[in-house]
Amino acid sequence: MKVMYVVEAVNLPGGYDRVIIEKANYLAEHGTEVIIAVTSHALAEPYYPISEKVKVVDFKLDFHRQYGHHIFYRAYVYFTLMRRYRKVLTDLLYVERPDVVITTLGRDIDFITDIQDGSAKIGESHIAKDYVRNLHLMEQRGFVYRLIAKHWRHKLDRKVRKLDTLVLLTQHDADSWAGLTTTVVIPNALPFYPQQASSCDNKKVIYVGRLNEQKGLEYLIKTWEGVYQRHKDWQLHMYGEGEQETLVRQLIKDAGLEHVVILHKPTKQIMEKYIESSIFLLTSRFEGFGMVLVEAMACGVPVVSFDCPWGPADIISNGTDGYLVEYLNTDEAAQRVCQLIENPQLRKDMGARARVNVKRFQRDLVMKQWTDLFAKVSC
Repeated sequence: MKVMYVVEAVNLPGGYDRVIIEKANYLAEHGTEVIIAVTSHALAEPYYPISEKVKVVDFKLDFHRQYGHHIFYRAYVYFTLMRRYRKVLTDLLYVERPDVVITTLGRDIDFITDIQDGSAKIGESHIAKDYVRNLHLMEQRGFVYRLIAKHWRHKLDRKVRKLDTLVLLTQHDADSWAGLTTTVVIPNALPFYPQQASSCDNKKVIYVGRLNEQKGLEYLIKTWEGVYQRHKDWQLHMYGEGEQETLVRQLIKDAGLEHVVILHKPTKQIMEKYIESSIFLLTSRFEGFGMVLVEAMACGVPVVSFDCPWGPADIISNGTDGYLVEYLNTDEAAQRVCQLIENPQLRKDMGARARVNVKRFQRDLVMKQWTDLFAKVSC
């Protein structure tokens, strides 16, 4: 069996990169021939280690050079690069002849199902349908951009119809794609399961993730304002980087929380940081799954999360191993965090149950679903 992943990047600290690399590594270590074709951001070193058994092909296509220019120049650069992209990916597919090709619904979805190389084409979406390729942000930029986004949404639907299968992370997201193609729900797998769990004794709450619009960081800081009013001796530690870092620092400063909200760069020792923490807090506008939730739970840390589309509701058993709060309700989020702070035994019990419940995402169980799917579509 030969499998090819077509991805945008493998050099960023985050759930998308980690999930793709860990799946590729697992398959390669278990006898599957694996290729990762990287289209953009490919000039930097991978953030997570890639097995020597995985072949990485770097197309060196810098789609980011279109940004910062007038829309018509952007269009010229974009379509020039897309013509090049189609050629190099087509050539690679005919040389490698994979049994299965997995697209993550990036730019390649525009043409990958038209390449008649004999491979089965599987789509793999890591984000809720309404937010694929950040089209929701384009729709906020004015009439012309709304028209472009509308065109791309229709085009995406047409291309997805031609896939052999579309894999989603949650049933809610699968429902939103219903009627376009065959859908399968396969969650992400646990990246680690440490022997040691958090004691839940440290006065630390943790957030892990990109500093961007998706993560609703203004709601995170607003939630912590509510927590701080009652528990000035607790701290919120944030691990991440991104385009909203300056905004986040300003939000922290404006709220007078510089001494209790600590911003850290991403770390490859994130498991240890979870174990040092007692609660995990997530206030995302949307998710695909929420890898950080299962990571924290594997470390015995109870979680508090908005019930955002989609992911947290598929992971958290509300009131058992964490709290699922009303979407964008910072008052309720702060109340739940305070409830855990004020009840040490409750957070310890929830953390212990989280560590047990999250075992359903163990790697071998999840990867068997993938290998079964590969066998089915490549028959």
